[in-house]
Amino acid sequence: MSSIPPLGEATLPLPAAESAADTNPSSISDREATKQARRQVVGQRPGSLIIHENSYKPRLFMISYDADVFEEREYASYDELIDYFQRNAHLRHWIDVRGYDDLPLMERIMDDFELHPLQMEDVLGDYQRAKVEEFDEGRLFMVSRMTEFTSNLEIDDDQLSLFTGPNYVLSFQDDYDDCLDSVRQRIRSGRSQIMRRPPMYLAYSLTDVVLDHYFPTMAAIGDYIEHLEELIFRSKRADRRLLGRILQIKKDIVRFRRLVYPERDKIMEVLRLPDDVMPEEMKVFFRDCYDHSVQALDLAESYKESVNSLVELYLSDQSNRMNEVMKVLTIISSIFIPLSFVVGLYGMNFQRENPHGGINYLNMPELYHPLGYPILLGILLLVVVVQLVYFYRKGWLS
Repeated sequence: MSSIPPLGEATLPLPAAESAADTNPSSISDREATKQARRQVVGQRPGSLIIHENSYKPRLFMISYDADVFEEREYASYDELIDYFQRNAHLRHWIDVRGYDDLPLMERIMDDFELHPLQMEDVLGDYQRAKVEEFDEGRLFMVSRMTEFTSNLEIDDDQLSLFTGPNYVLSFQDDYDDCLDSVRQRIRSGRSQIMRRPPMYLAYSLTDVVLDHYFPTMAAIGDYIEHLEELIFRSKRADRRLLGRILQIKKDIVRFRRLVYPERDKIMEVLRLPDDVMPEEMKVFFRDCYDHSVQALDLAESYKESVNSLVELYLSDQSNRMNEVMKVLTIISSIFIPLSFVVGLYGMNFQRENPHGGINYLNMPELYHPLGYPILLGILLLVVVVQLVYFYRKGWLS
């Protein structure tokens, strides 16, 4: 999980991928979702298997185990893997396929494990909402979304597809990084219940660890919200990038809620499965998963309210800054208004002498006083001092 960048006094740290010219708050993940939608071919045959661009070459991993046996290996060829799997039907197996860029291999896996083409299409599409489907006498097809708060300060999510069978769990991931290593470590220890329970318990463990990773994601979001709040108070000037990041994290939280809601509904569907498909002893564990999904949703709702308050705080802070600026300008204007009046008064061109050589005694006699200019400057200075004292006593200068 990425750490929150250190606080700056007046600037907002931007993600490495974001340039100064690119301050659009729309998320990369949202653009990726739009790209996924555009990939859909209108009218294509259902069950068509399509490998999308930038897919990874498949890597094949298998952990074979029971109460007394453990073997973990990465296979260079699928033939070796399926041969070992078929020769050791008495063991339980976790087959982990990472990467999709080999259509013939995907078709072979689909045929060997009797997967429906529509399900395999969902796997390769890699942008399915969380769900569970029962097929072929109690086997399950489950989809989950793995999340992480990335160094780009955005929520990244990947699809985890699971197929359960009588002696195996088959998992698919689109890249080589995942959040499932803790489950592998439990199996490697030899003391985990996974070694002694049916494969459905492994499917539960994988689902549970995906849900557990929601909480570090939300914790990182919570830390970043606090980080933004401190930046709002510490920033000495308006920064539109700051508002952009606030709106970005708001979008990420909304997106996170869209990921967790289907996960909660999926687990509810699992709990509704008949006992011959999902035994009651396993439903106890999935109820715990349901509790975790509800807690994650509660956190998301709480952070959504926090971000809404953050937007209001930002706008209120900017309004207060504007009020401070207006107050300073008003004070300056108030000081110069009487000065401008006095100077404008003495700028009138009323002549002291009339055209007939006489004296107009009422036309500014002080213009000919030898100390007229210093006296006027003193009066102007006195006006300024009186105004400043008055403003100070009113508390307008604080």
